[in-house]
Amino acid sequence: MTSDRTLVRRFLRTRSEHAFRALYRAHSPSLYGFALRLTRGAEDRAQDIVQDTWIRAVSRLSGFRWQSSLKTWLHAVALNVHREQLRRLQGADDKRAEVRRRLTVIGARDESPRLDLERGLGELPDGQREVLILHDIEGYTHKEIAALLAIEEGTSKSQLSRARRTLRTWLDGQGVSFHAG
Repeated sequence: MTSDRTLVRRFLRTRSEHAFRALYRAHSPSLYGFALRLTRGAEDRAQDIVQDTWIRAVSRLSGFRWQSSLKTWLHAVALNVHREQLRRLQGADDKRAEVRRRLTVIGARDESPRLDLERGLGELPDGQREVLILHDIEGYTHKEIAALLAIEEGTSKSQLSRARRTLRTWLDGQGVSFHAG
């Protein structure tokens, strides 16, 4: 399997479609899952985030200095795209977006604990949800999260603690028993 560095170099040098497709196939599933959680399950918005992330990444790839993995860098780009998307949505029509989101959550009632967890993630405030997803789902360290979100490590730790506590309370209120492995 060809490394990300090799594929990036090949793409930058020759604009190789093969190299780009290999990068896209390797990283898009992770980006999509990340974006889907950030958007509280809004598939169309998550797909937009992935596409916008790749558009930005391609235009900025020559400036990538490999101080982190390509995956980490792509997730940072996706997070920025998501935040810009949120600002646009909130600026356009806060109340309609909130009503649509709540109706989606209410309409998605299901007995599946996985769906309960996804709905619970959707109920978290943005900062808590971002840190929980990055740490518990994507596996980033608090140091990496602090760099990605431009916050202190201590803030990342406290946001994670609050997110877990809020999520447990929410799940308990839904009648879902929550036991950490």
